[in-house]
Amino acid sequence: MPFSYHAPAAKSKTPSARVPRALCYHGRVSTDDGAQVTTAFHDLTPDAVIAIVERALGVRCTNLFRPLNSYINRVYELEREDGGGLVAKFYRPGRWSHEALLDEHDFMRELVASEVPVVAPLPLLEGGTLGCDAGMHFAVYPKKSGRTFDEYTDEQWLELGRLIGRVHAVGARLRPRDRITMAPDRSTRAHVDYVLAGGFIPQDLAGRFAELTGAFIEEAAPQFAGAEMIAIHGDCHISNLIYRPGESFYIIDFDDMAVGPPVQDFWMLLPGYRGESLAEIDLFLEGYETFRRFDRRTLGLIGPLRAMRFIHYMAWCAHQVVEDGHSRVAPDFGTRAYWEREMSDLEQQMERVRAAQRRDGDDQPA
Repeated sequence: MPFSYHAPAAKSKTPSARVPRALCYHGRVSTDDGAQVTTAFHDLTPDAVIAIVERALGVRCTNLFRPLNSYINRVYELEREDGGGLVAKFYRPGRWSHEALLDEHDFMRELVASEVPVVAPLPLLEGGTLGCDAGMHFAVYPKKSGRTFDEYTDEQWLELGRLIGRVHAVGARLRPRDRITMAPDRSTRAHVDYVLAGGFIPQDLAGRFAELTGAFIEEAAPQFAGAEMIAIHGDCHISNLIYRPGESFYIIDFDDMAVGPPVQDFWMLLPGYRGESLAEIDLFLEGYETFRRFDRRTLGLIGPLRAMRFIHYMAWCAHQVVEDGHSRVAPDFGTRAYWEREMSDLEQQMERVRAAQRRDGDDQPA
């Protein structure tokens, strides 16, 4: 399959940042009075995209223009006149600050320097890999073909462990300037506040949501105290790992790079809950520890991280509604049925975490 950007699967719940004020960014965002402002990002045309890429790289492109799947950014497949494939990504205005985008590109540059297999952006004529045109930040990547796997063999689990171990060996050296910290009292609190402030929840359910998420944050935050926090991919699921025959796995799409516990970058790859995935965890960590030590006590964070993902997904859908008028992945977002379902799922996950804690470290679902 061609290299592309994928939305998270349902319940793979993707974090997102707070939408800043319109006068700080370009694109369709809400001003303080709720008005919608539309600029170049939402009006990209094939001619405009091709012209921007040609100027940025100093190459000529054919007329090939193929939109790729992305729920946040605008991503297009292009082709140079010599036949080389390109993927142009235009970042959604307001989602990330300039410093946050530089963090992403710095991470990928350091990974390339350490010979870690990533699909990294191409250098631009004006220097660096992050471009800006008409207020829109963008990057251009080489097109890389590859495939994803729904299940991994034992050898692939070892290989994935080595890959993520190498990514984290680099991430541990970085000090991001403007990336979220994945912890209940940091990122999750910000997402809860955003959802509550936006009026997305029916009024008679908002109190229950506030009480439920507040209880989760209070219970989960102490578990993160003392946990190692490094620069991580942040959204490492099966769609962000492509395999190139004759080469290796490549890790792609660092949009949601964060500061967080290393375990965040592999729990979403597991075939089930922690207690159902012990063999896969052992194989992954065997490969991982070829390159860096892993604190196995932090396996206990898998349960809270799963619950955090639920809340992140709610906020992610809320951002879609604010920016595009609807959520493409949750058409019933904002309805009573949606919130009752989401809160029920969160309650069930919280009970799994509590049950695991009562068993005092038993490797059961978490």
